[in-house]
Amino acid sequence: MSARTVIESIGTTTTRAVEDLGALFSLAVSAFSGAFRPPFRFTLLFGQLDFIGFGSLFIVGLTGLFTGMVLALQGVYAFGLFNAQSMVGATVELSLAREIAPVFTALFVTARVGSAIATELGTMRVTEQIDALETMAVNPVYYLVTPRVVAGTLMAPFLTMFFNTVALLGCWLIVVPYSGLPPGPFWSHLQRLVTVSDLWHGLWKSLVFGVAISAIACHCGFTASGGARGVGRATTSAVVGGSVTVLALDLMLTALTVGSRA
Repeated sequence: MSARTVIESIGTTTTRAVEDLGALFSLAVSAFSGAFRPPFRFTLLFGQLDFIGFGSLFIVGLTGLFTGMVLALQGVYAFGLFNAQSMVGATVELSLAREIAPVFTALFVTARVGSAIATELGTMRVTEQIDALETMAVNPVYYLVTPRVVAGTLMAPFLTMFFNTVALLGCWLIVVPYSGLPPGPFWSHLQRLVTVSDLWHGLWKSLVFGVAISAIACHCGFTASGGARGVGRATTSAVVGGSVTVLALDLMLTALTVGSRA
């Protein structure tokens, strides 16, 4: 492979990535602008709130419970080396509130909701249902994308807080009843070391994740082509792209927060 071919390949890939990023940003802006333009389709919005929020409670809660238990088991062992087991609850909750709860919630919502949105919209695209909406003078972005992006943005902080609560319960079950440590120091250290700003740090992260996940899934579904195989590629792109974006955004948002405190 010649150097010219390599350079052309890099240029083509970079151009395509920039075009996709621009199209994704344009779609997200159009979706949010549609939320403030009549007609207001509250039935579609409530349906997506139910699907994204209530439908994800089980997987998010189950993951949170196991995550809290595992962190507590590791914390009891690690802090036991210093005879400081009473600090496990506060340490686990700090990790949950600031990083683990928003990131894990976003990843599982990407796997469940992002894949479903991309598959649904991709199927509508390849079967020309979206073209039919345009023929009937219905803006497909406002009709299909806006409810999903708005619902994903609103439900991400709610699911993050639910994950956080259930994970803390799992931590308490391991630290207090299982390990036999007194509950008083557990709650006192938790109240003293974990502040409201720690919770807000994770919630505004989850808000950004919610926008990214739903917008990427809608974009992948809207641009699907090539029949059933194209829908499969769109679903895979939504899950992989959403997951990688969540991790990249988490790094950038954490760096901004740490940099502002330095």
